[in-house]
Formats: sequence, structure tokens, C-alpha cells
Amino acid sequence: MRKILLSFIALAALGALRGEACTNVIVTPGASADGSSIVSYAADSHVLYGELYFHKAARFRAGSMLKVTEWDTYRPLGEIAQISRTFQTAGNMNEHQLVIAETTWGGRHGQDDPNGGIDYGSLIYITLQRAQTARAAIDTIVALANRYGYCSEGESFSIADKNEAWVMDLIGKGSDSKGIVWVARRVPDGYICAHANQARITRFPQDDPQNCICAPDVISYARSKGWYEGPDSEFSFRDAYN
Repeated sequence: MRKILLSFIALAALGALRGEACTNVIVTPGASADGSSIVSYAADSHVLYGELYFHKAARFRAGSMLKVTEWDTYRPLGEIAQISRTFQTAGNMNEHQLVIAETTWGGRHGQDDPNGGIDYGSLIYITLQRAQTARAAIDTIVALANRYGYCSEGESFSIADKNEAWVMDLIGKGSDSKGIVWVARRVPDGYICAHANQARITRFPQDDPQNCICAPDVISYARSKGWYEGPDSEFSFRDAYN
């Protein structure tokens, strides 16, 4: 039976050092001895200590709201609409064995939105309560960030379920345009992948939705800012945004 494993080395992340100290390693089912997906999440700093956040599955009345607090600073960001049913989570995994981990790469200055209603940590833990699969998690992350605004810097997310694993690179559009630009690529089964504080995705296929999906404006937004002038086929997310 396929399972997903998450190795916690240190999960808590407080202060500026956290953004320079994270590493993820992803092992697809075809590359593991027992057919499991494996994700490791390390914050390599002696000032950071592991935390296993627990959320019970719950049901909510229509119109319920969820308070959002910035993960790194505990700064209140506001409220978002709660969904009718959430899943149980422990650490960075939920009851459906969906895992989300991250490393921060910052990216171009000014792309974070200080007035954004959701940060990267909240995206992880709220998505774990709402999504059952890796692909559903990507959709949820995009919907939340675009609806409420994204206040953090550039991130690489490791997103895996029992059957497949993805890397998702994302960055905000700054205070003048709500939401994120992003690319997500499936790690081919039988392979391993890692990322550590640098955007992972360079050039990517734009006609293979089974293995790569992206924001519709991921290239046009870079063009509008003067960060890219070449053909679409040569566009590199990392070179443009990181």
C-alpha cells in the first residue's frame, strides 16, 4: 500500500534566519523502496525547534470566518471565509496523507504585498485543512493567494500525496496587483528532487497540463515589468523572478 512519509528535522520558523535555512528533499513513489512518497523538511539553524501543529477535522456553519495570523511574526492579517468542512492535520501532513513543505528564496524586492491577507505559512496549513491531493492543494493555494492577496516573499513548495509529488514556485505581484505568479511541475515518478532557498523551476512546458501548470500571466507579467523580452519558449521562471 502506498504511503507518504514526512521527515521533520525542524519545522518551527521564527525570525529572519528562517528564510535562509530551509531544505526540502522529495522522493517519488517510484524512487522509494516501498512505493511511498517521502518529503523531508529541514530548517538548519540552532535557534529553530520543531513544532507539530494539530488541527482537528471540523464542520462550520455557513458564513463562518477564519482568523489568519502571519506564521513568522504572529501579526494578525485579517479574516478569510471558512469552508464547511476541514480535514485533520498533524504537522505538515493531513489525514489524506497530503504533505506541504517549503523553502524561501525571497526574489525580486517589492513583490510582497504588505497589505496581503495571507502569508506562505498560512497558505500551507490552511491548504492542508482543505485539500485531499497534491493537485487540489495547488488549486487551493492559488485561489487563496489570488483572492486575499499574498504578503510573503518568493517560495518553493514541496507538495506530495500518496501517488505523486510536485514542486511549486510562487511570488507575489506587489502592492499594485493582488495575487501571485507561479509555476508547478510534477516530479517524474522514479526521481528525487530537492530545493534550498532558490527557485527551482527554470524553463517549463506550456502544453503539458498533466505534468506542468502555471499562472496564465506568469510570462506576460514579467514582460510588463521589463524582466523578460525573449520568446515564450525560452522563459525561465527562476531567471525572471529570482
